[in-house]
Amino acid sequence: MTDIATGAAGLAQLQARLEQDLAWLELPAKRWVVARELESAAVLEVAVIGAGMAGMAAAASLTLSGIQAVIFDRAPAGYEGPWVTTARMQTLRSPKQLTGPALGLPALTFRAWFEAQFGLQAWNDLDKIPRTQWMDYLRWYRQALKLDVRNEHLVTNIEPRTDGLVRLTINTPSGQQVIYARRVVLATGRDGLGGAYVPEIAATLPRTLWAHSSDTLDYSTLAGKRVGVVGAGASAMDSAATALEAGAKSVDLLIRRRDLPRINKGKGAGNAGMVIGFVDLPEQWKWRIRHYLGVEQVPAPRGSTLRVSKHPNAYFNFGCSLESISVNDNMLTVHTPQGAFELDFLIFSTGFKIDWWTRPEYASIAPYVLSWKHRQAEMNEPASQEMLDSPDLGMAFEFKEIAPGACPGLSSIHCFCYPAALSHGTVSGDIPAISEGAKRLSAGIASLFYREDIAEHFHRMELYDDAELLGDEWTPAAKRSTNS
Repeated sequence: MTDIATGAAGLAQLQARLEQDLAWLELPAKRWVVARELESAAVLEVAVIGAGMAGMAAAASLTLSGIQAVIFDRAPAGYEGPWVTTARMQTLRSPKQLTGPALGLPALTFRAWFEAQFGLQAWNDLDKIPRTQWMDYLRWYRQALKLDVRNEHLVTNIEPRTDGLVRLTINTPSGQQVIYARRVVLATGRDGLGGAYVPEIAATLPRTLWAHSSDTLDYSTLAGKRVGVVGAGASAMDSAATALEAGAKSVDLLIRRRDLPRINKGKGAGNAGMVIGFVDLPEQWKWRIRHYLGVEQVPAPRGSTLRVSKHPNAYFNFGCSLESISVNDNMLTVHTPQGAFELDFLIFSTGFKIDWWTRPEYASIAPYVLSWKHRQAEMNEPASQEMLDSPDLGMAFEFKEIAPGACPGLSSIHCFCYPAALSHGTVSGDIPAISEGAKRLSAGIASLFYREDIAEHFHRMELYDDAELLGDEWTPAAKRSTNS
């Protein structure tokens, strides 16, 4: 039996296999969207903002459907998303066998990429996917599909127009550019429509004494310091462990709850019916499910928690909601129902918020976007602020207007990031269902394009004259007598 190549040769074989699979499937489909021009310049069919996993999956699915997709990302090439910038977990939470952004193509999976380099035995031995290795896979994904990604392109303004186009102002290495697109996809991640959430009490503290877990922070600066971490989720554990490993004198986790959540209810609901059918549920059921998952919360991974607790100078403090924080001589005194904690630095692992007003690029659309707070009166369960602020999206993830006609062109912008969860389920950011989300997005955009240009497509059909019969395939019969 011939040995299967590994390493660089294995990746070359995998690339050839992927290209063969695409050829067998007649993919990508040929371009078919009606071209538009504005001021003698070509209009992009779809501009995708964000070249992380969701943005690349969206662009790949659009491209395979015969739709042009150009991705713009503010980060340097290879540093898109959180994986090698602000993320601090050692491995992914998701099971290694999940197919992620592969879009139904076996040769595009992480497993195929891993086995091509390291072999089947290494795959069998692998427990969880290392975080930085996942980023290596995403870099290969981009190269393997030849995606059009334009790095160091910062979108500073998104402005829908009455003609249905969207005007993008972009800062690029060569200066400011203005680009027009028929559709824009926001694949901007967990904080896609806002930013980090920190409690109001943080505003009273010197910025040099605290950080959010999503901030870029050199943890080596915490060596020898007494560190507090507010929260008990995955990011709290990762931040606490990173500080301990960097030599922190101590780390106190300040946990509001009386115990850590133990069960991931979302995992229990993770089946094909949920992934495919959530978007079609009545609004009251969507609200009920998301409310329940929010109340139950997702436990931190076992490995992440053990990564903290193995340090003797790590302390899990329960029932420690923040009452007040005083500052004296560059030292924080954090007052909680369980007593006061004297700290040198505080990390808020308190999640993210939807807040249009913190993102100047959304100023043109923020006042007009329909959100779920407009449905609150219909619902039985109470709402979190995140639920209220979540956009109420259409079937193609498109924004809708609060008042129809108030912001023409708003529906040309699609929200393919975490805040879509209340409308579509977790298909726009999490590894398990990202392919389903990307395919739903691309199918929806394809349908919208076809409907918008149906007159032109019908005209093209009328003009089509590629004859399949040439007229020489038969001889007309002579006229026959009707007499018997």
